[in-house]
Amino acid sequence: MKRFGILAHSAEGASLCFLTFCREAFGRLGPHLHPDVTLDCSAMAHSMAAWDEGDYQLIRSILSASVERLAAAGCDFFACPDNTAHIALEHPGPDLALPGLNIADVVASEASALGMRRVGLLGTRYTMKGPVYARALTDRGIGFEVPVSEDLREVDRIIFEELVDGRFTEPSRRVYAKVIDRLAEKDCDGVALVCTEIPLLVTPEVSSLPILDSTRLLAQAALKTACGEIALPVWRGGPPLRHGS
Repeated sequence: MKRFGILAHSAEGASLCFLTFCREAFGRLGPHLHPDVTLDCSAMAHSMAAWDEGDYQLIRSILSASVERLAAAGCDFFACPDNTAHIALEHPGPDLALPGLNIADVVASEASALGMRRVGLLGTRYTMKGPVYARALTDRGIGFEVPVSEDLREVDRIIFEELVDGRFTEPSRRVYAKVIDRLAEKDCDGVALVCTEIPLLVTPEVSSLPILDSTRLLAQAALKTACGEIALPVWRGGPPLRHGS
């Protein structure tokens, strides 16, 4: 089995990815058994000013250092359970020290496999307005919608004021459910939870649309990779190859 490296950017999402990877392995491989896994995390505070300034090169350098530490720990590949971080990871720059799974491609592939035609996006303002999912979905012929401006601001506020700090409240759950309802009214046939903490707040039973859980989908893809069921990835940062190219 291959050693999996988790490139953490926010604690809650990385923890969910780690736990999902291990628990899914227990069911597949046997009690208490999972492929080796290493997690590296530089505090998100080091990047927050750069996000506001759009300095993706600085953020990429911080994330790259984490990938180097994962490589030094003996990891064979990495995945970053932070959707927004992929804006910086897809920014042009030197090859990362390890090949990695791209979370947007994992989610978009699942949307395609499920026959979804139009997907609503819920994540940080950077991700909802950014290029990562626009690229991954449109490459597969899938349309997408983001919430209207007022909803977008509220979704983003709840992420940074509550979810990244481990606060998951019923009022915020109801806000997200209503936003999903409005995305359904725009002919979306699925909703992608593309902030890795959102699945801890929004579960399938409170969503009026089928859910694409980016965190757990990434962990499941990582487990299949570590177990040799799918090939090691080849992406090492920068703009990914177009789907099918």
